[in-house]
Amino acid sequence: MEKKNILKGVLFVGIGASIYGMLATFVKMSYNDGFTTSEVTTAQFILGIIGLLILNIIQTKTSKKPLSAPSRKEIRMLMLAGTSLGCTSLFYYIAVQYINVSIAIVLLMQSVWFSVVVESFITKKFPNARKIIATIIVLLGTVLATNLINLNVKIDWHGIFWGLLAAASFTMTMFTSNTLATHLPVLRKSFTMLCGGSIIVLLFLFFAQIGPMYFDGLKSFYLNFTENTQHIRPFDYSIFWTYGFVLALFGTIIPPILFNLGFPNAGLGLGSIISSLELPVSVTMAFMLLNEEVILIQWLGIALILFAIVLMNLPSKNQNKEAISYH
Repeated sequence: MEKKNILKGVLFVGIGASIYGMLATFVKMSYNDGFTTSEVTTAQFILGIIGLLILNIIQTKTSKKPLSAPSRKEIRMLMLAGTSLGCTSLFYYIAVQYINVSIAIVLLMQSVWFSVVVESFITKKFPNARKIIATIIVLLGTVLATNLINLNVKIDWHGIFWGLLAAASFTMTMFTSNTLATHLPVLRKSFTMLCGGSIIVLLFLFFAQIGPMYFDGLKSFYLNFTENTQHIRPFDYSIFWTYGFVLALFGTIIPPILFNLGFPNAGLGLGSIISSLELPVSVTMAFMLLNEEVILIQWLGIALILFAIVLMNLPSKNQNKEAISYH
């Protein structure tokens, strides 16, 4: 029975990671069709909130026992934590404007070693040798996967900056998701965090697209960040029925539910290894649907990053001994 549960957990996490890995390709396709970052993120979050609200109502109606409700303090904390969710999507999608999807996902995966640094700060303990080695392998893999060795390749630094910001924000999301209000049902927790993320997304929509049309002061402030004025235009509502549904489903509804169902069964270590499937799936999708060139050295870098994730999450000798003595 226990083996079956682990297998079920691995399957849920694997499918969730694969679906999440497809997301950036659809974002890039929506850009090619003329939609803006504001429109893409707004559609994703609004439709995501509606979807999760419907699922919450169904769960509440069909549940045989009363479900835990968040306190006012927990709602505030989860909404605050959810802002990092909004920032991750925004930063990641802005990065995709400047660089290939295959490079953006590699930058997002820097959250692997970011989390090691954050963990050492929180626990006030220096990371063990294996985590340090794994971090070095991730960095080496990143150099290869982004093809930085090839000096002829010019990578836009804007994309690097936003990609690393997305990784930092994603690290924050992972930590808060695992520590805040863990007693709450998955759907209620996801819905509350998504409401927090939507505040960031709607603020960005006002600042980068709608506001500058009506306020000259805001427009001149916006132009300090970019010379691109194409985004300053009325909101294109067709994003909701063209890409919005797919983005909401693949970005904010299915993966969080599958992760929350899968991680308790698979365990955090094995779950983290399986969730790294997001990387090869994302690169393969970009290669197949966007015709992005991915050369052998980049695949080698991706393989190194995946190896480092496995190395970081393998149980230590002490854990194995504990498991043996427990059995």
